[in-house]
Formats: sequence, C-alpha cells, structure tokens
Amino acid sequence: MEKRSFKLPHTLVLIYWLVILVYVLALILPSGEFQRTEKTVQGQTRLMTVPGTYHQVEKKWLGPEWLLIAPIRGFEDASLIIILIFIFGGTFGILTRSGAIDAGIRRLADFFGRNPRLRIMVIPVLMLVFSLAGSVYGMAEESIPFVLIFIPFALSLGYDSIVGVAIPFLGSAVGFAAAFFNPFTVGIAQGLAELPLYSGLAYRLILWFIMTAVGIAFVMVYAEKIRKNPELSPVYDLDRERLLQQANSTQKSEWGTAEKLIIATLFGGIGFLIYGILAKGWYMEEIAALFLAIGLVSGFLARMKASTIAINFLDGAKDMMNVSLIIACGRAVLIILREAAVLDTMLQGAANLIAGVPSILTAQVIFLVQAVINFFVHSGTAQAALTMPIIAPLSDLIGITRQTSVLAFQLCEVINPVLPTSAVTMGVLGVARIPWEKWAKWFLPLMLILSVLSLLALIPPVLFKWGPF
Repeated sequence: MEKRSFKLPHTLVLIYWLVILVYVLALILPSGEFQRTEKTVQGQTRLMTVPGTYHQVEKKWLGPEWLLIAPIRGFEDASLIIILIFIFGGTFGILTRSGAIDAGIRRLADFFGRNPRLRIMVIPVLMLVFSLAGSVYGMAEESIPFVLIFIPFALSLGYDSIVGVAIPFLGSAVGFAAAFFNPFTVGIAQGLAELPLYSGLAYRLILWFIMTAVGIAFVMVYAEKIRKNPELSPVYDLDRERLLQQANSTQKSEWGTAEKLIIATLFGGIGFLIYGILAKGWYMEEIAALFLAIGLVSGFLARMKASTIAINFLDGAKDMMNVSLIIACGRAVLIILREAAVLDTMLQGAANLIAGVPSILTAQVIFLVQAVINFFVHSGTAQAALTMPIIAPLSDLIGITRQTSVLAFQLCEVINPVLPTSAVTMGVLGVARIPWEKWAKWFLPLMLILSVLSLLALIPPVLFKWGPF
C-alpha cells in the first residue's frame, strides 16, 4: 500500500489557524493597558508607552464574529502595502508582456556565460548593496519589486527562485537587523531610550559586516549546490514551470531600441526611487505612484494600445490577490490582540520576565522577548514605540546599559523573513509565488545561525557595560 506523504495546508489556511489561536489567547489573558504619551523623535511625533502605568481594565470579550471581522479590517489596516503590491504586480505584468525584461536577462546571461569568473561575484556584490540599503535607510517594502527582476536573473544563471528572492530580500533584511544607521530601528529606539543618535556605531559596523558575510556565504553555498544539481531545489517544479513558460512565450525578445528604453525607464525609475526615499522621505504612496508611472511609460514605449496596457496591468495585478488575502489575515492577528486589549498585558508580562532573570542573561532574554513581540508587531518603528519606553528604564534597574537593550531590540529583526504575520515577507513570497512553508524550511537554518550570532554578540556589551550609558 502506497504511503501518503504529509502535506501542509495552503498558506492562507495556516495563517487563519494562527488567527484562531490568537483569538483563543485573547479570551484567556486579562485585558490591560499602559498610558500613552506623545514624544517627538527625529522630527516626528510618536505615541509611546509610559512605564509603570500598566493597569488591568474590565475584560474585553470579543465575540466569535471577530474571527471574520478581523481579517476584513486587516485589509483596511494594511491597505497601503496591499495597494503597493497590486501596483507592483500590474507594472510587472506590463513589463513582462513587453519582452524587455526577458531580452535584458538573456543578454546578462550571455555576458556571464562568456565571463564565468565574474558570475561568482554576482551574489556577494548584489547582496552587499541590498544589505547597505537595509542598514542605511531601512529598505523593506522596497525590496518587493526587485524580487520580480532577480528571479528570472537567478534562473538564467542556473540557480533557482529562492536565490532570486534571497539576493534582494535577505540582503536588505540582514542589513535591516544588523543596521548601524537604520532610522526606523536604531534611530527611533535610541531616541526613545534617550541615547545620542547613532551612538555605538563602531560595534554595530562590526556586527553588520559579520552578519552580512554570513548571509552571503549561506546563499552562495546553496546557489552553487543548486547550479550543480537543480533537482535539489525545494522549488524545482515551480521553476520548471517558469522556464517552460519563458520558452513557450510568444512575446518578442529582441534587444531593440524600445527594449533598451524600457529597461532604462525601469532602472531610471529605481534610481529616482532611491533619491525620493533618501532626500524626500517617500513612503508607500509615492513608491506606488512611481511604479505606476514606470508601467504606463513602458507600455507606450512597447507600442501597446491603451486597452492592451490595461489588460496586461490587470493580468499582473490579479496574481497578487492571494498574497493580499494572506497579508490581511496576518494583520488580523494584531487587530484581535489590540481590540481585546491584551497586547499591553503581554508586554507587562514580558517586562516581569526580564526583571526576574540574572543580569548576565538579561540581554539575551530581551532579544527573545522582542522576537516574540516582533511576531505580532513586526513594524520596527511601532515595536520601538511600544517596548523601548518600558525596556530602557528597566535595563537601568537590572544592570545593563540602554545601548545594550537597543541592540537586543534591533537584532530581533533577524526573524522577520520567516514571519507569516509580516506584510513584507508575505508580499515578497506572494510576488515570487513561493509557498511560505518551502521558504520557511529553507530559511530556518540561516535564521538559527543569525539568532545564535545575535545572542553571542550581546555578551560583550553586557560584560563591558557598553555605553554611553
């Protein structure tokens, strides 16, 4: 009798099980809240938690209808990222139908085929660039469109879709976690902890270099293994379909003037995106508008009729429906905790746990606690506003410096690339069409390595009372 292999349910089902689990947790935990106050950090007003003000309130019972209401509210709560993903999908629908990306990728593949010694430098150089972007300006959502470019590029070099995702997404994620300048984690957390802005730069630079090198080495070893034996890839069947679709494509793939102008428009737009983020403080609305413009201009350069542009845009956008539903359900987890008023109860319990361990282990416990909170509140800025006003003064009492507690907070971001509640993670996997469980299985060893490195990196700051205070 043939044995049936166990198969995990669809990612949307897994996320909804998580919603149910959190709903049950919200029924068990008592409701409570901290007082909140406004504080200006880096020129922006943040609503921060006031330490020592936690108090229980009358239990807020959520009826079973919240199992349906919360995901619907998730669409509203995550509306900007969902819109952004639809725009990305639609724009790349136009770009794909134009044939320009396919033609450009083929020329790159031919170039590296003639220069095999240069191919080995592709992964480290590109991941280093994305890690810098994650560290310097907190690149996160911006990595999503790059995934759509790097997947066909990785396939053309003999790698797989996971390598195509890892180059921009893991590169920026590692840089984000081990950041030395990231304004959304280091900057906000140090401001809330009343530390000099971007102090402790030298030690953070060392950590960034080490963790980036580890991430690059992990991806390079895996990529070479797949190049030698593609069947070892967990997404082998998916990539065979991608390659078959490319081979059977009826779209033009010549490298003419139109194709060159379209590629120039794409990369010119990406350059303008970097300028807008760094110089103008762009966020998701501006990024979405820019990519919409790139799609429209590319369609006209490809001599598509207006109706054809619309059809191609819709074809690309409709592929994003699955990931949009997953993001909404992931956001429902936080909505249930917030509506049941148990999120602050969890934070108070975490503070009590930290206060009860020996000081030599406190930094590691802060890391683990922040990692758990990060599962529910995966925005670095929101998590800093929620936790640092509690953790910073608590660190004074338990014998570690505030600088150390900020480092423990930022390093917990190493788990973000696997979180099913993270809109960025699920957005990346959605546009890549990689099932979450396959990605999670692949990423878990690297996550454990980076987590152990983070725990070890917290030992010297505790022993040497890493300052300034």
